[in-house]
Amino acid sequence: MESIIKNIIDRYKRIRSMRQLKQVYGGNYAFVGVGDHSTNNLYPVLNYLHVPLKYICCKSKDKIPLIEAAYPNVCATTSLADILHDDDIKGVFVSASPQSHFAIASEVIKSGKALFIEKPPCQSEDELLQLISMRKEANFPQVTVGLQKRNAPVIRILKKKLQKCRGNMSYNLKYLTGAYPEGDALLDLFIHPLDYVTFLFGKAEVKFAEWVKHHTLMLVLKHEKATGILELSTGYSWHNAKESMTVNTSNGIFEMNQMDSLIYKGKQTMFMGVPLEKVYPLKMVEVHLFDRNDFVPTIHNNQIVTQGYFDTIKGFVDAVEKRKTSSEQSLEAIIDTYKLIESIRSIQNKK
Repeated sequence: MESIIKNIIDRYKRIRSMRQLKQVYGGNYAFVGVGDHSTNNLYPVLNYLHVPLKYICCKSKDKIPLIEAAYPNVCATTSLADILHDDDIKGVFVSASPQSHFAIASEVIKSGKALFIEKPPCQSEDELLQLISMRKEANFPQVTVGLQKRNAPVIRILKKKLQKCRGNMSYNLKYLTGAYPEGDALLDLFIHPLDYVTFLFGKAEVKFAEWVKHHTLMLVLKHEKATGILELSTGYSWHNAKESMTVNTSNGIFEMNQMDSLIYKGKQTMFMGVPLEKVYPLKMVEVHLFDRNDFVPTIHNNQIVTQGYFDTIKGFVDAVEKRKTSSEQSLEAIIDTYKLIESIRSIQNKK
């Protein structure tokens, strides 16, 4: 019996290993950008998925020999035009400075090549609509926006659960980091929570917006079936950054923490408006819908997966290679997110 179990385990491990080795993509790709975010989060996923990179593009010629030494099978260049004129390139990944994304995205889309563009893809709703128009004129090449938290397991699970909930609901969201002097916090950082609340609850109307000491944005948002209170801040600490959300529905409460866990707590029943938990003790129903396992170092427990990077990149490459994908991160899918950001900016400018 012991030998049979061992053979089954060995066979399972072999099948799993073979499946990973067989995952090969046929097209060639290029990457624009070699910053910390790219090398720490995006390049490792491409390597794991065996996505062949033919080019890495950067601004500085001084980096070219360093790139070619670190990536010996890749051509380093400072010319985006050379990449876009290469018929072998199926898709281009872009993760450069946020201010340069619109110009780079415009060139890639016009070339007809598929584009993965990190957030933010552009600086305004007007620029977003321009990109959408360019994509139409180029016969709709694949475009994926790197708002990866839509693909975080906790967000996908929560969305499915909320679709089954009836009646109005409320939520409380905290997104708290340290100072961010190098850019526009609203567009570069706060776009993440603003995007996934529109993804979860739909189009949002700003009922209240107030900046506190230029580092904390307090919001009240009204969706069709939900109302939310948000604290988005760069006035805390990067060493103890926090992201959490509580969603209160008619039947129970969902608690999300750091994209690492999602817990559902069922509400106690009432009799003629009287909460029975005040009359006699009732067992609390608590279901762990998702928990990242810090002990087992597998790909599924890696933050690259739990934060959504892995599935976002895989979804893009699968779409380019005509494989099955369920991406909801097109340019068109984030129009409501940009409308929300424009509304917040409008209120801010009036004060």
